[in-house]
Amino acid sequence: MFTKILIANRGEIACRVIATARRMGIATVAVYSDADKEARHVKLADEAVRIGAAPSRESYLLADRIIDAAKQTGAQAIHPGYGFLSENEAFAQRCEDEGIAFIGPKAHSIAAMGDKIASKKLANEAKVNTIPGWNDAIGSAERAVEIARDIGYPVMIKASAGGGGKGLRVAYNDKEALEGFTACQNEARNSFGDDRIFIEKFVQQPRHIEIQVLGDSQGNVIYLNERECSIQRRHQKVIEEAPSPFISDETRKAMGEQAVALAKAVKYQSAGTVEFVVGKDQDFYFLEMNTRLQVEHPVTECITGLDLVELMIRVAAGEALPITQADVRRDGWAIECRINAEDPFRNFLPSTGRLVRFQPPEESMFQADTEKKLGVRVDTGVYEGGEIPMYYDSMIAKLIVHGTDREDAIHKMRAALNGFVIRGISSNIPFQAALLAHPDFVSGAFNTGFIAEHYAQGFHSEDVPHEDPLFLVALAAYMHRRYRARASGISGQLAGHEVKVGEQFVVVALDAEGRHAHHAVSVTDFQDASGSSLVHVEGRDYQISSAATLGQIRVQGQCNGIGFTAQVERGAGKNPLALRIAHNGTQIEALVLSPLGARLHQLMPFKAPPDMSKFLLSPMPGLLVDVAVQEGQKVQAGEKLAVIEAMKMENILFATQDGVVGKIAASRGASLAVDDVILEFQ
Repeated sequence: MFTKILIANRGEIACRVIATARRMGIATVAVYSDADKEARHVKLADEAVRIGAAPSRESYLLADRIIDAAKQTGAQAIHPGYGFLSENEAFAQRCEDEGIAFIGPKAHSIAAMGDKIASKKLANEAKVNTIPGWNDAIGSAERAVEIARDIGYPVMIKASAGGGGKGLRVAYNDKEALEGFTACQNEARNSFGDDRIFIEKFVQQPRHIEIQVLGDSQGNVIYLNERECSIQRRHQKVIEEAPSPFISDETRKAMGEQAVALAKAVKYQSAGTVEFVVGKDQDFYFLEMNTRLQVEHPVTECITGLDLVELMIRVAAGEALPITQADVRRDGWAIECRINAEDPFRNFLPSTGRLVRFQPPEESMFQADTEKKLGVRVDTGVYEGGEIPMYYDSMIAKLIVHGTDREDAIHKMRAALNGFVIRGISSNIPFQAALLAHPDFVSGAFNTGFIAEHYAQGFHSEDVPHEDPLFLVALAAYMHRRYRARASGISGQLAGHEVKVGEQFVVVALDAEGRHAHHAVSVTDFQDASGSSLVHVEGRDYQISSAATLGQIRVQGQCNGIGFTAQVERGAGKNPLALRIAHNGTQIEALVLSPLGARLHQLMPFKAPPDMSKFLLSPMPGLLVDVAVQEGQKVQAGEKLAVIEAMKMENILFATQDGVVGKIAASRGASLAVDDVILEFQ
């Protein structure tokens, strides 16, 4: 067994590998860029080596520097994680040539599965179901139309080297096939340097289901059941679960056996994933094979009790798999939510900066400890006070829960999301909460078009309706009275002017447009040992109890005998006296006033926000890579003004109306925060 390994990656996956290596008694070496010198994976590893500047092309993608770091530290093996060099056949071969074990598949397996056209041919030869289509490179748009007609519309036009949604179009007729072929070819050429295009049948109401496989150097290959990955936004997975709520035992077995056949055909060693598209009648077809560990591997670990990272390490060290197919179990239900640094209410724009608060929900399951189950696990590469840099992907953490069944897992995940405290940057937690509460998700009646169908116009606060809005009002009043009670107990108060707790309040739910809602509330303490209060609001009673202390954001307690987790914070919004209450993805800001205070508040004039239409503001933190106009230039609506780049995402800003550029306030290369002024119109 290895005594020291290097992790050629960063963030949560680097921390994940370190956790297993530490349990196995293996020393670890981290590599880091200038942006990551204070990163969590650097602090966790036994050694760390700087490999370059912040951009990944100047650090994490430099194979020579990573190989040099391994030699310099005496690391006998390299774990590539996922992304970066994990599926780079040349890097895997280089490791082998240098006498360093690559903790992943052999280079020939990566090469065989890395080309979409070649992989489909291999799948056909291994008798794996493939989607009807044309798997040779297509020479012209006119030929693409002929092929599309033969296959039958709708068809999917795909770049052989494509990925991340680039080089992909769906065509429903000849015109769309003609235009789609040209667009895909251009995108593929520009993004991947490979403009080969193929066409296949588009499966309607498709599900994205993948099979986890494991192989060793002795020729043993097994499958570890499936993962449901159909909840996707722009071809990026958002929620994953295991098992799938859709497929039958017969389909699971058939998919697993075909995945094993394909893995054996390429002499696969290590962990890998065979991805399938599954139609509404459970007809399934091979999509591609990911020759690496997947982001969503924890859900498989939860239901099987296996540590996939440990098995990868053992296979790379030449050991045989310790289990057979008959030993693979399927225990309970696991769900993973990807917690990303993005603002769902601003079209999911990236959000970078310092994590002022980072308090994940309490963990009861852990990386590299698969004995514990039926709980909560958090895989992360960040910490409170750390930075979310603009140079890499937007993932903050992976939140994983394991339940006895799907209903229990959903319940656990909703509670865990409620207790996940992130401040300083925006996150997609409200969006995740909305997805988990959606009736179609709860029933399992969804496919890969779920998000595009239900959130076609973007995501807005009204997309997260609370099942009991008055609970938020009651909780605001309850917490306010607790604050008052604590203040009343402070010694040394001026006689006759002591803080009076009171029982009658008015909760004013603040509205950005000035349309504030007033709720008369009474809060009465129970005179018993429960420490609870009866909150009466608009004809409804809420018996609430909580041991939360003053200033604690995460509030756990009981309401009418049912447990809840919410977040309560004073001064988090525009009004420093207001309470911000967040629960199940819904958020309100509320002032809790005396009846007299509420009447006086109604007399306060509403101050509308200033008109900022004269300014072009940065919608996200990032790097200003281009200013496309000059001072004094006339622009028309729809004309490009500037380009901002962050987290591998390029955002082009266009003029919303005709005008004349007055002053340019930010120059190319500037680092921008949200709402920084880029230019001003006359």
